[in-house]
Amino acid sequence: MAHVDFIGALHNRTKRDYVGRVVQHDKASCAEVAKKYGQDYWDGERQYGYGGYRYDGRWLPIAEAMAKHYGLKAGDRVLDVGCGKGFLLHEFTRAVPGIHVEGIDVSEYAIANAKEEVKPFLKVGNAVSLPYADNSFDYVVSLGTLHNLPIKTLFDGVKEIERVGKGRGKYIMVESFRNERERMNLLYWQLTCESFHDVENWEWIYRQCGYQGDWGFIFFE
Repeated sequence: MAHVDFIGALHNRTKRDYVGRVVQHDKASCAEVAKKYGQDYWDGERQYGYGGYRYDGRWLPIAEAMAKHYGLKAGDRVLDVGCGKGFLLHEFTRAVPGIHVEGIDVSEYAIANAKEEVKPFLKVGNAVSLPYADNSFDYVVSLGTLHNLPIKTLFDGVKEIERVGKGRGKYIMVESFRNERERMNLLYWQLTCESFHDVENWEWIYRQCGYQGDWGFIFFE
C-alpha cells in the first residue's frame, strides 16, 4: 500500500466559507436532504451539496495520471465505486481508448443523469455489496465515497474493493484530517460523512481489512 495524491490540486481550487456553512443555513436539515443523494444533492442549492454537478472536463488530467501510474491499457477493466454521474469513467475512455469501464453508485438520480457516453455501463448499487466477481477488474477506484459509510459497514466496503480488484490496482480516496483545524473544518463543511478518522486511523482500517491497494485523502485546510 502507498499514499498517492491524485486529487489534491483539484480539491484545493475551491474556496470555502467553513463557518458560513454552519450559520447561514440549518445544517442539520441540509444534511438530511443531502443524504438522500437526489436532485437537491447533485443539482440543487449549494447548501445541499454540489450546487450543480456538471461535466466540465476537470477529471481528464486525473484519469490520465491514474492510467499512467497503474499502466492501464486498452482492454483493461475499470470500476468506479461511487461513480456519481460517471464523469471520471468518461475521461478514462478518452485517456485510454479501448478501455472497459463500469460504475456503481447508491444515487438513482446520479445514474439517471449520468454522462450519456458511459450511462449504459453504470448501475445503482451499494459499495458494501458489489455485484461483481472476485478479481474481475484491473483497476478499482473510489473517490469520496467510503467515508459516507458508518463504521459498522465501512470495513465491508473496503473488503469489497479488495475482493473485486486485481493485485495492487486499487485506489481509495476519502475525507480526512491531520490536525484539529482540519478536523473542525471537515465537521463544518461535510454533509454526508459518517466515518470521521484521521490519517493514522484510516491506514489502520485498511490494514485490518487486508487492503492491498493505494490510498489518498482530501483535507479541509
